[in-house]
Amino acid sequence: MRLALFDLDHTLIPFDSGTVFTRHLIACGALDAGFEPRYLEYCRRYAEGRVDMVEMHRFTVGALAVHPPARLERWLREFEPVIASLVPDASHELVRAHRQAGDACVLVTATTRFVAQAFARVLGLDEVLATEPAVDARGHYSGEVVGEPCFREHKRTHVEGWLARRGATWRDVERCWFYSDSINDLPLLSAVSDPVVVNPDPLLEAHARERGWPIRRISRSEGASARCDALP
Repeated sequence: MRLALFDLDHTLIPFDSGTVFTRHLIACGALDAGFEPRYLEYCRRYAEGRVDMVEMHRFTVGALAVHPPARLERWLREFEPVIASLVPDASHELVRAHRQAGDACVLVTATTRFVAQAFARVLGLDEVLATEPAVDARGHYSGEVVGEPCFREHKRTHVEGWLARRGATWRDVERCWFYSDSINDLPLLSAVSDPVVVNPDPLLEAHARERGWPIRRISRSEGASARCDALP
């Protein structure tokens, strides 16, 4: 078995997926305009490695509890053409090259599943490991997380769980790539045979250079850059 694992934000896409979806929801009237600066503060704390992912999930997903999941899914489907216009060609080419080589391609992201799946559809990724949102008695997202968020060391455990569901372990993986931009992903980067850093943050870039890990640059599209100036 050969695996190609991909982080999402600032890796396959040169921006934050939650930011563009937040702006879409504000435009739809699902969130008030004051939500965005509060969300961006969580993003800054994430980039600095000092965010509580469960707390962040409660804030972001909990704000959507008034909306049925089916309505959020419809909004995401309507937003997919915009998502597609923001994904760099180089990201599509990278995924395509691994698929053509016969590698199992998996998105592994801290992003909540319903947002991650929309991007996965655009990128042609069938497998998604993401932070799993809990639902309440009404079937609405509650803001709580099922299990551990797909973040830091738990990205590795999510991958191991995915392998176990297929009757496999790391010993059955002949070769495994993981593409990421963030020092938060060091546990999984250190576990694979082929770590590749993409547009890395300063801490990860220094770590990669010390170990001779390959560093890739996927340039920002004009539209993506305009939407994410407040983020690293």
